[in-house]
Amino acid sequence: MVVLENEPMSAHTSFKVGGPARYFVKAECMGDLKNTLSLAREKGLPYFILGNGTNLLVSDRGYEGVVISLAGEFSEIVDLGSGKFKVGAGTPLGRFARHTLKQGYAGIHKLAGIPGTLGGAVYMNAGAYGQEIGSCCTQVTVLDNDGSIRELPAEDCGFGYRQSRFKDCGEIILAVAFQLQEAASSGKTVADLETELAECMAKRKATQPLNMPNAGSTFKRLEVGAAATPTQVAPGYYIEQAGLKGYRIGGAQVSILHANFIVNVGSATAQDIKNLSEYVQSKVTEKFGITLQREIILLGKFE
Repeated sequence: MVVLENEPMSAHTSFKVGGPARYFVKAECMGDLKNTLSLAREKGLPYFILGNGTNLLVSDRGYEGVVISLAGEFSEIVDLGSGKFKVGAGTPLGRFARHTLKQGYAGIHKLAGIPGTLGGAVYMNAGAYGQEIGSCCTQVTVLDNDGSIRELPAEDCGFGYRQSRFKDCGEIILAVAFQLQEAASSGKTVADLETELAECMAKRKATQPLNMPNAGSTFKRLEVGAAATPTQVAPGYYIEQAGLKGYRIGGAQVSILHANFIVNVGSATAQDIKNLSEYVQSKVTEKFGITLQREIILLGKFE
């Protein structure tokens, strides 16, 4: 177990911003995790389970709590045969998606470009190009609030668009079970899956600012569009129509490549990014009467 004090979160988030966490712990086994939670309780500090820091904005003031990164046994992929897998929450989603692709299984191969961990993906029910992580999940192993380990069937996980029960219940995701189907059952080959993945990766590279620090989509897709564009549910459409592409506050900018991305142009603070997201929300509401909901998680105290 690695324990660091006053660790800068700018080193652990894709935005490359954020002040220090009071404690930063890399837990490599269940004993490490339980000891870390005991440490948090003893010191009266909150805790936060960190994935890959790709959907997170940490305050410039830092986080007066314990940030826990799951590694070691939490990053294992167990192949149970016949398309069944059990995967640790700290496993990079891309690694697992590519592993299943090589084994000839379809269902999550298009998610290989998402840079987060599996636990983070399940937490937010990550998806892309018509696939969602929750659609192939059969069971989630969690550490309950009372310290007991439970197995939750997928139907109890509350999966919805960028949503799951884990956002509200405080349970810690430890591992996830999947049932995937052979590509051959739908008339496809591994080469076909690789082609689909390559097409998704090419589209991602062409349409997203991957060369600049960002945290993915800033706002969630809308359930319905504005009255004038009832079928348009992409936040980027409204942000662009509001004339906000390229708009900056400090070192934070609405990407000129994809309007639903806020990027760090090199000198942004976390407050810059938060302020810009709120400015975008206000301008889109003013012009279209639509309220954009932030997809990025905020951690720590902001102004």
